Amino acid sequence: MSFPPYPKYKASGVEWLGNVPDHWSVKPLYSAVVERAESNKGMIEDNLLSLSYGRIVSKDISSNDGLLPGSFETYQIVRPGDIVLRLTDLQNDKRSLRSAIVDEKGIITSAYLAVTPRGPDSKYMSYLFRAYDVTKVFYSMGGGLRQSMNFSDLKRMPMLLPPPTEQMRIVSFLDKETAKIDGLVEEQQRLMALLNEKRRAFISHAVTKGLNPRIPMKQSGIEWLGDVPAHWDLIPIKYVVTLRSGGTPSKANPAYWDGTVPWASSKDIKQEELSDTEDHITQRALDDAASELVPAGSLLVVVRGMILIHTFPVAKTLVPMSINQDLRALTPNRKLSVDFLAWLLRGTSRETLGRVDRAAHGTTVLRTEDWTSMVLPIPPLDEQSEIVVGVAERLRALDSLISEAERAIDLLQERRIALISAAVTGQIDIRPVVGKVPA
Repeated sequence: MSFPPYPKYKASGVEWLGNVPDHWSVKPLYSAVVERAESNKGMIEDNLLSLSYGRIVSKDISSNDGLLPGSFETYQIVRPGDIVLRLTDLQNDKRSLRSAIVDEKGIITSAYLAVTPRGPDSKYMSYLFRAYDVTKVFYSMGGGLRQSMNFSDLKRMPMLLPPPTEQMRIVSFLDKETAKIDGLVEEQQRLMALLNEKRRAFISHAVTKGLNPRIPMKQSGIEWLGDVPAHWDLIPIKYVVTLRSGGTPSKANPAYWDGTVPWASSKDIKQEELSDTEDHITQRALDDAASELVPAGSLLVVVRGMILIHTFPVAKTLVPMSINQDLRALTPNRKLSVDFLAWLLRGTSRETLGRVDRAAHGTTVLRTEDWTSMVLPIPPLDEQSEIVVGVAERLRALDSLISEAERAIDLLQERRIALISAAVTGQIDIRPVVGKVPA
């Protein structure tokens, strides 16, 4: 459904706001909110809150999950209706949602800015901040890009304020419409989860049982593996690969960096094949033995980092490259195809994640010796090739469906953002439809 514009507009006097509805006000932030500065000294409150993906969520204060301070007395107390803004790391992170409304009393890090609306409706202000957030208004405050900001940097930021009754109507409209969109997003996310599980199950079956359902089987003697084709070998990983570790050349030596040699870290392991990396080292670093090359046709696996909590990423190197200490490189021997090994590791990722521990400061690490001793089923080379081809053919259709669901989610999220921005900046007049259900 399309929505009409307001009957009459006026110049806002703010370049990035443009024209606004004639009866709306444009006021500085300090006239609409006050900074929340309530100390938790003495541990008044222990309900730990966190800003995550544009929502305020509760966390277990006694958990060792992640990096937590020894004392929460340095945190600030927030109350329902407050709005929290994360205005840190502005230069490096331009994607995260930086604002959220508080639903329950609790404590949150003092690194975040918390404000309390004094007049405007809290939920309207939350929607307005979200619109400013996703349209990157914060990044140009204070006369240019800053790494972080505080209330004094934002206090003159223009806030677009309709009359109070109209604020509530906008909130009612957006609550209803965003709930519909969120419901559709959840449907697509459930579909993606089902498709990804089907994908994982097919890979797992193909690399542990083969593609021929009538082939004779034998007991593997391994509980998680079950029966395997009778003619397949059962071999620990370490006997079919050469394992290489990585490291980081000295950052203090500029002669080692910004060269032409790819240097992989866990942030690069985002795709199944890797031909380049974000960071590069020099030939000098290799010559000085500050690093070494991993041959093309190896598999890079992450052995250290938070990414291991949920997934075990594997990437095939298409060119020689160096790796850092958070990765291991596996180069298969003649009994093993690198492409089959890649699918084999992806298909047994759940077993792999059972060999992950938490080290100091919550760091997640793979128990490398335990993992490399894990026994895997290895078919003959010609059958490995057949399985690789069969997996690729089957996954094409599944991956196409997953991509369609991802595109649908992206479009819905764009629609959500556009609707919020249009409503709180007066681009559309929702007054005629409030109380009705738009088609």
